[in-house]
Amino acid sequence: MASSTTPRLVTVFGGGGFIGRYVVEALLKAGARVRVAERDPRKAWYLQPLGSVGQFAAVAADLRRPETVRRALEGANAVINLVGVFDGDLDAIHVEGAKHAAAEAAATGASAFVQVSAIGADQASESNYGRTKGLGEQAVRDAFPNATIIRPSVVFGPEDEFTNRFASIARFPFLPVIAPDRNFQPLFARDLGRAIAAAALDPKAHGGKTYELAGPDVMSMRDINRRVAEMAGHRPEIVDVPDFAANGLSMLGFLPGAPLTRDQWIMLQKDNVASGSLPGFKDFGIVPTSLDAAAPEWLGRFRKGGRFAPRAT
Repeated sequence: MASSTTPRLVTVFGGGGFIGRYVVEALLKAGARVRVAERDPRKAWYLQPLGSVGQFAAVAADLRRPETVRRALEGANAVINLVGVFDGDLDAIHVEGAKHAAAEAAATGASAFVQVSAIGADQASESNYGRTKGLGEQAVRDAFPNATIIRPSVVFGPEDEFTNRFASIARFPFLPVIAPDRNFQPLFARDLGRAIAAAALDPKAHGGKTYELAGPDVMSMRDINRRVAEMAGHRPEIVDVPDFAANGLSMLGFLPGAPLTRDQWIMLQKDNVASGSLPGFKDFGIVPTSLDAAAPEWLGRFRKGGRFAPRAT
């Protein structure tokens, strides 16, 4: 373990992904040493310039292989698990994998463990994603009782598959919207990264707690699509997809390239907003960034003439 004068070492499982880059950025800015654990560590090499010499490392690890998890945690003061999937063996990743990581973190003497879950995580959920995320939370708590659980709403950022997908579709005259009345509280990836890093670096303040992190605005799926289209310089006609049609479409979700899986449709039956009964960004001293404040930075590239073209009034 690090001495009182040695920067803390944080192992980040899944640190090379979309959310991971912002977590790693925040950790490095705070002066921590970061070890990103990925099945293919080459996916994380792009993060190295964010840190000083010796501050960043990437190692090969797979949550489904406990021996690789153990090696990735050697000497770590804190551990963050960002790994999540929407298809494949969700139990192996969200439940067994999270359990292995938490158990090994406890065995090696780490003082902090942060499990990134999701709003809607529930062991009784009809959704396989929500169910396994809920079971994963319990598995982590059993292995590492002082773990911090973070449940974010849908996350947006320059590299997301959320706003960018909607903006791309908005180029067409008609913009079909599935579950148009479902509500979300989209949050900015950089805000989420800062909160996750803070939880790992200060277990005395955040250990043992469960947080729901959401953006400042509750927005329907219809509103999100409309705003994204406007920021991308397009004004398509919004077309609500009837529930019976979306339900039928989800039945074909097993096909390659299908726009909606059955599990995603099940998740869309409930709003994805903070309950208000759990702590949130305020406890981290973070004022969440709105979609309108951040998204124009990258959605401008979808406008005719590119991001530097004048905006329509």
